Amino acid sequence: MPRPADYARVVPGRLLLAVAGGLLLTTAFEPIAIPYVVPFGVAAFALATRDLTVRRSGLVGLVFGVAFYFVHIEWMRRSVGPDAWLALSATVALFYGVLGLAVPLLRRLPAWPVWLAAAWTAMEQIHSTWPLSGMPWGRLSFAAVDTPAAQAAPYLSLTGVSFVLALTGFLLAAAVERWRRPLVPVAGLVAVLALLMIPAVHPYHVHETGSAVVAAVQGDLPGPANQILWDYRAVTDNHVAATEQLAQDVANGTEPAPDFVLWPENSTAIDPFADASINSGIRSAVAAIGVPVVVGAIVDDGPSHVLNQGIVWDPHSGAGDRYTKRHPVPYGEYIPFRNLWDPDFGQLSAIARDMDSGTRTSPLTVAGIKVADAICFDIAYDDVVRSQVAQGAELLTVQTSNATFIYTNQVAQQFAITRLRAMEAGRWLVVASPNGRSGVIAPDGTVVASAPLRTEAVLDERVGLVSQLTPATRMGAWPGRLFTGASALGLALGALAYRRSRDHSGSTGAAEDAPELSEARTP
Repeated sequence: MPRPADYARVVPGRLLLAVAGGLLLTTAFEPIAIPYVVPFGVAAFALATRDLTVRRSGLVGLVFGVAFYFVHIEWMRRSVGPDAWLALSATVALFYGVLGLAVPLLRRLPAWPVWLAAAWTAMEQIHSTWPLSGMPWGRLSFAAVDTPAAQAAPYLSLTGVSFVLALTGFLLAAAVERWRRPLVPVAGLVAVLALLMIPAVHPYHVHETGSAVVAAVQGDLPGPANQILWDYRAVTDNHVAATEQLAQDVANGTEPAPDFVLWPENSTAIDPFADASINSGIRSAVAAIGVPVVVGAIVDDGPSHVLNQGIVWDPHSGAGDRYTKRHPVPYGEYIPFRNLWDPDFGQLSAIARDMDSGTRTSPLTVAGIKVADAICFDIAYDDVVRSQVAQGAELLTVQTSNATFIYTNQVAQQFAITRLRAMEAGRWLVVASPNGRSGVIAPDGTVVASAPLRTEAVLDERVGLVSQLTPATRMGAWPGRLFTGASALGLALGALAYRRSRDHSGSTGAAEDAPELSEARTP
């Protein structure tokens, strides 16, 4: 057993391994998108935190989180600003540090890879919803879109896929640690991989009960491609003109008549009920196409608040059913605790009014079709699509405005998440964006149609309607609750074992400073 002085020299090497593991995990996501490195990145986390004290393991976990998350959402630095990038990345990195604190406790349990995979999954669940509305980006399952593991999404949910991917990584680490006798972890790894191959060989079958033609309008932006507000009236005019051209093409027989038209988020960045010119343009487009148009609009909600809505605009009855964005972005669309402080600096000075959150959980009715709508970042949250599909949605739509991020990797990352949501729900999905990336996605994740970035385009495609619920939808929020509860139980059992080992080691200080090779030995 190494002496404390020798052990201290091990820590820098662990930090380097943590950095390497975090950077490796980043390459699983867009723009590099090599998803098969996920287990190796997770294994690096386990190896870097092995046999460390609680505090040192937390430090190593934090370094892993910094290396991973600061690079993973680097697009925020270039699009929103370095202040938001630093604050958000540091906040999420702390969760990996907290996970590191839990490692010495969970490693004292039999079958520790299972307990640690549950803790990783619970950590992802928590940072996806808290603090404030959380940040879902970076979940392991979000890297799996073009792998056999993605086919498990309708069965296990994306939460379950994250657990399985984490488990493969920790089993791999256990096999490396027990390289002289790796039979048990290798057998577990083979079993997990075999389990993942079942849905890949026998994908979830979707039974379509009907079909519809949906047109997604990408009107493009005037001026700078990354500034939606540079000329917001022209943005609306572009979508009006593209819809009226579609109506002409339908009349000429070159395009099929759509059942409804989908406009993107921020197709009007001014309240269409308060501005006569914008209102007139929308009514003109709706009248020309003769079918409902789902308009993405910013709507006034009193003098100090706004709503981000998808509004079903009918050619006969006008504006009707609405979906309001459930998860506005803190410090991007609203300023938390504005009553305590009202910042007037940087990008925050541009947020003059706070965006309120929507509460709707039922689907929209558009041309007689039950449609689950999501607005931009909503698609990354588990509850938005799941709740609407559970209440009868036959089709998914996403109204997004990625213009701010158009020159970054965020667009590709969000589109990958969107494809996974279609697979998880077993539904066709239509995306509309002002200048990219608009597309039509089949229930198996296949991109049926896609519009080039920074162009005007209309995707007029036939999609299937589905009423059956996938096992993932039927399970609802229970996978997240299961892994969170398992983590709490594991931490309690591990803490008891940790306390007993400290009592047997003598003084508290000796237990904290001495190496934990004997205490945290892999079962």
